[in-house]
Amino acid sequence: MGVPTVTNPATLGRHDSWAGVRAVVAGFGASGAAAVDNLLFLGADVTALAESVAPTMLERAELLETLGARIELSVGATATLPEDVDLLVVSPGFPPDAPLLVQARERDVPVWGEVELAWRLRDPDRPAPWLCVTGTNGKTTTVQMLDSILRAAGLRSVAAGNVGLPLTEAVMDPEPYDVIAVELSSFQLHYTDTMAAESAAVLNVAEDHLDWYDEAAGRGGMEVYAADKGRIYERVSRACVYNVADPTTEHLVREADVTEGARAIGFTLGTPGVGMLGVVDGILADRAFIEQRQDSAAELCTVEDLASPAPHFVANALAAAALARAHGISASAVRDGLRSFRPDGHRIATVAVADEITWVDDSKATNPHAAASSLAAYDAVVWVAGGLAKGARFDDLVQAWGSRLRGAVLIGRDRDVIADALSRHAPDVPVILVDSGETDGVDGADRTDQGGLMDRVVAAAAGLAQAGDTVLLAPGCASMDQFANYGARGDAYAAAVRARIADRET
Repeated sequence: MGVPTVTNPATLGRHDSWAGVRAVVAGFGASGAAAVDNLLFLGADVTALAESVAPTMLERAELLETLGARIELSVGATATLPEDVDLLVVSPGFPPDAPLLVQARERDVPVWGEVELAWRLRDPDRPAPWLCVTGTNGKTTTVQMLDSILRAAGLRSVAAGNVGLPLTEAVMDPEPYDVIAVELSSFQLHYTDTMAAESAAVLNVAEDHLDWYDEAAGRGGMEVYAADKGRIYERVSRACVYNVADPTTEHLVREADVTEGARAIGFTLGTPGVGMLGVVDGILADRAFIEQRQDSAAELCTVEDLASPAPHFVANALAAAALARAHGISASAVRDGLRSFRPDGHRIATVAVADEITWVDDSKATNPHAAASSLAAYDAVVWVAGGLAKGARFDDLVQAWGSRLRGAVLIGRDRDVIADALSRHAPDVPVILVDSGETDGVDGADRTDQGGLMDRVVAAAAGLAQAGDTVLLAPGCASMDQFANYGARGDAYAAAVRARIADRET
């Protein structure tokens, strides 16, 4: 007698046999490969589909095929959902109107993201609580700060999700974690239905990914983008952390269906009210998790203890501290974790100081909101910006921070979008457009050798900068039109800065 087909994976967990479950995994990046690996381990029949044939994917495919998976990596591979499918696990890169998802809905095939799969595969005997973070900007830094704090408290923690370890790998680890610091994008949250974080934070909500949420294509625009962010608060049991300076985040808390007893905890760069964390005379202070919060606050650390005093960096620290304190972490462990934390590269990183000009790499600022946060940290700026705007606009940014601009050096496919905003709202700011001298990389051109481009960018910026200024790479755009990724863009900028300084010193 054959193994009966299981058509309802929702009834299964990590201790069940998934034999007979026919699963399709769409997308074969790190999280997709982890989903394939763990579904195979559980006994499922797994097919993986992806359009990419990148070398790293081919290596993963070869390994997983030896374990029994069917892997199809080719253009058009995700156009058609195979027959007899019980579950579709989808990469967050697929919008809801992608043909594969439309076909799944038409056939009543359950659609999960890798996050949803991971939540269902937690060990019921030792289910490590999830402390979750989303937002347009600051997610990675906040989650890494949180992980540093949890480790300082002596817990076995890991940063997972949209950063670090794929969540299915984290929850299936033979040695369960004490707690997991989870970064989640709006795309990931869109495909999450049952996750219930212990505590969660929405750092901010601003225009981004409007190509994925294209309103003209019927994908809902900003309203759906914000609602997807708000899904992180659903079923929270302890604390919903929100940004006092961003009313949308508080609104999302108010709209969420949380577990009875969950608290709303605000964070602010100003003096905190009761139930908030904030800053008092350069001290990060907690008025939410102490008994005497009506008339006093607990000192967590000082702004000087942090790797950067930039306002958005301090805000991230407050959000991480709020999640940690909700989990019961001591003030001293919060201090130790924040003191020891250093951000990854390309995040408000000082490249050099020469001739009284500071050169800063914030290539990770890939949307206008992130670029605005970076501009807010400096008084006089030569702004290096541009790339793929992803449908975003720059008028609000220029209106808010145009008075700080000494000049702007613009690159990339959508540089004219930024130039137009500067022309409308800061017409006196000098603007230099630097052409790449080649077709855009997304159309097939080589994006790996852009040193010459950044040499010209740095030369142009140096011509605009005066003593005391900051030349700031905060592009406000994605990088893939001219560079492999934001890291390659930042590396090219830093190399060009150092080369120019070295040339001037010889």
